[in-house]
Amino acid sequence: MKPSDVGDLVEASDPRVSPDGATIAFVVTRPDLATNLYRTAIWVTGLDPDLPPIPLTTGDDRDGKPRWSPDGMRLAYVSHPDEQGSAIVVADVEGGASYEIARLPEEVDDLSWTPDGSALVFTTRHRDEAYYGPEKDRDRPPRRVDRVAFRLDNVGWTIDRPKHVFVIAVDGDRAGEVRELTTGPFADAGVTVSPDGLTVVFSAARTPTWDTDLSTHLYRLAIGGGEIEQLTTGSTLHGQPAFSPDGTHVAFVWGDRHSMMRHGQVGVVDVTAADPASTERLLTTVLDLHCAPYLAGAREPLWDGDTLLFQVDEGGNVPLYRVGLDGGPPVAVVTGERQVTGFDMAGGTLAFTASGATTLADVFVLVGGEERCLTAHAATYASRHRVSEPERFVATSADGTAIDAWVMRPPALAAGEKCPVVLNIHGGPFSQYGNRFFDEFQVQASAGYAVVYGNPRGSSGYSEAFSRAIRGPKATDDPGSGWGGVDYEDVIAIADAALQQFDFLDGDRFGVMGGSYGGYMTSWVVGHTDRFKAAVSERACNNLLTFAHTSDIGAQFPAGYIGASHLDDPDEFVRQSPTTYWRDIATPLLILHSENDLRCPIEQAEDLFLRLKLSGRDVEFVRFPGESHELSRSGAPRHRVERLEVILDWFERHLR
Repeated sequence: MKPSDVGDLVEASDPRVSPDGATIAFVVTRPDLATNLYRTAIWVTGLDPDLPPIPLTTGDDRDGKPRWSPDGMRLAYVSHPDEQGSAIVVADVEGGASYEIARLPEEVDDLSWTPDGSALVFTTRHRDEAYYGPEKDRDRPPRRVDRVAFRLDNVGWTIDRPKHVFVIAVDGDRAGEVRELTTGPFADAGVTVSPDGLTVVFSAARTPTWDTDLSTHLYRLAIGGGEIEQLTTGSTLHGQPAFSPDGTHVAFVWGDRHSMMRHGQVGVVDVTAADPASTERLLTTVLDLHCAPYLAGAREPLWDGDTLLFQVDEGGNVPLYRVGLDGGPPVAVVTGERQVTGFDMAGGTLAFTASGATTLADVFVLVGGEERCLTAHAATYASRHRVSEPERFVATSADGTAIDAWVMRPPALAAGEKCPVVLNIHGGPFSQYGNRFFDEFQVQASAGYAVVYGNPRGSSGYSEAFSRAIRGPKATDDPGSGWGGVDYEDVIAIADAALQQFDFLDGDRFGVMGGSYGGYMTSWVVGHTDRFKAAVSERACNNLLTFAHTSDIGAQFPAGYIGASHLDDPDEFVRQSPTTYWRDIATPLLILHSENDLRCPIEQAEDLFLRLKLSGRDVEFVRFPGESHELSRSGAPRHRVERLEVILDWFERHLR
């Protein structure tokens, strides 16, 4: 795979099953290098793998979020006919006609039908048009900020664009009429409609100190309006609610940001109880796995009768599990060396999208215990490109901990030949590498590099003790090594084990790279060892103290690991920062960063670059305009290509 082959990465996502279980709607995404945009179209397919899927939309307007009406006759979706904003469209599946029912200035999320099919409930941002009306910033009034949470990466300013719950009529005299159900400065999300259509439940932080509480709760509101009722309490997170079919329970995803990292869990509350909060139960703790995978695009828990389906990070894979309300242990439903990236179930049909290490995401169905693949994106890609298969191995860290790792050989590597190596470190740190197609690895392998990667401590996919091992040594609960401790030892152990076990690796031409926390760890590695010949640190948090001041999540994220705020223990933030050790960096370093990155602001790159450049080190700095923290995954297609070319050029100059 060459960098320019990014345009061939066509994948399926967000499968939705019709109420009768006979048809699946899904989204097909294709990077368009000619226009520098993504083409996303709605497709539909039946259950017969011999009948090809057909497109419902062209994808020119970036269509997504397909949602079946209760009678299965219509499909609502979100379109983007203009450069900004979005539109809600309803299509007649049988007749093929579609009509736009609303055009909104912001993105539409959490789209769902009311049970009678007369309306749609959704969330979108409510912005002050008096402020956003003028095209140029210089013509706008000053922005007043009175909260810690005032902006968000890839979204922009949120202080004057709170997200609220809305309902829009689809039929009748009021078709297209939009009504706002919630108000205030709060961020509402994850709305679900009760089976009787009378109420909605949504997730939000709505306390007077909502921006610093680090907690979200479930709230109930009559769809006709009225008082908002809080259903959960405490200091933890409650998100992605889903009503049970009988309307007695609401499932949710639970988390805890006060003491990182805790596994996400699936829980329920009985909404018929006089005090729903007293009935809160977590159903998945026995797994000791993360039950809300971020990078897999985990959706809300899905009800199937009195059981719930949900995704799990598990040793590099993302299987699908089922758990019941009876308190029994969760049971795996969809497994294998792959990652489930989306799923849905209706009418006895379970549909899901899944990707493997060498296969793009396709649509699968499970009917009567039989699994079928209904699309051919992986096969089409494989017919045009030679891919590298990963080989799994285990590295033993300094304290004896076993670490999962993988190596990929260059496809054209001759027998007995040695090749240069690139060690990749994932972001997060609470995420995982594993069995999902990753264009970055295929590009490196095709360029003649062996690709080594693994899941050091701090990763998801393993026990909670494994992920919490990098908590700060001063933390009051579960103190660990801090960042740059056992995670660093694990990364070095992966490199050592790879060289010991695979004789085609050239240890004298070994590079290292990573993005976000992986960029942090890359900067940390080259500040603590000279064994690597070149490094690429991308979108990194290099100075945790200034990161705490400037990042959109800085006030809570590092503090959740360190166990204290940057105001109370600035020295510990400095100790765990790669910039503290800049004088020890002798490895040639390429720094990549996006100029609109609010997660790891670009000052993080500028700081390290200037320290190294002014001291005469071998360092280069490449900046991508108009991009956010997610450049490598969802940046402009041409920027993704150029980024890969820049990385290959750097390693070509230093590892060849």
